[in-house]
Amino acid sequence: MKKIIFLLVIFFTTVLNVQAEEIKRITVGNNDAKITIIAFESLTCSHCANFHKNVYPQLKEEYLDTGLAKIEFRHFPLDIAAFNASKVAQCKNDGNSDILESLYLNQQKWVKGSTVEEANKNLQIFLKSEGFNVDFESCVSNKNIEDFILNDRIDGAKNFKIQATPTIIINNKKFEKTLNYKNLKKALEKLI
Repeated sequence: MKKIIFLLVIFFTTVLNVQAEEIKRITVGNNDAKITIIAFESLTCSHCANFHKNVYPQLKEEYLDTGLAKIEFRHFPLDIAAFNASKVAQCKNDGNSDILESLYLNQQKWVKGSTVEEANKNLQIFLKSEGFNVDFESCVSNKNIEDFILNDRIDGAKNFKIQATPTIIINNKKFEKTLNYKNLKKALEKLI
């Protein structure tokens, strides 16, 4: 009996690992870069949107596009609207950040509604107006993507003690300073 239980545990662990591996992480930059930045974010977080508007463009230009660093976007949804938006951003499973970036840069256009249904409707309208061709219902009901996102959140809380978004991790160390480009650049320059 113990042997059967052990084999079942191995089987389900393998199946879950294979499913998790099939989902591509949204990344930008050189995968072999010396510097890995992890950004734990929630798509409804205004501070996260500010990061994408005021810090990320310079970071991308000076570090990501030049091959010095890569950034991995990790999901840390703070509410159901962010959770559903994360599912949509991850849904095409191509590792591309276009939907994610558009959601942050245009956050005020879709983050509205007093119910989940209203928030979902506004998100659908926004995606369509931006020309993103996604099957919304299929994306938000995809259990593999849901688990992937929830595992990001669990990993952030467990391994990095994330309590707020955005939280930046640089080479597995939490960035503790005020998140602006000047402070981030100082930290990155020390690693080059």
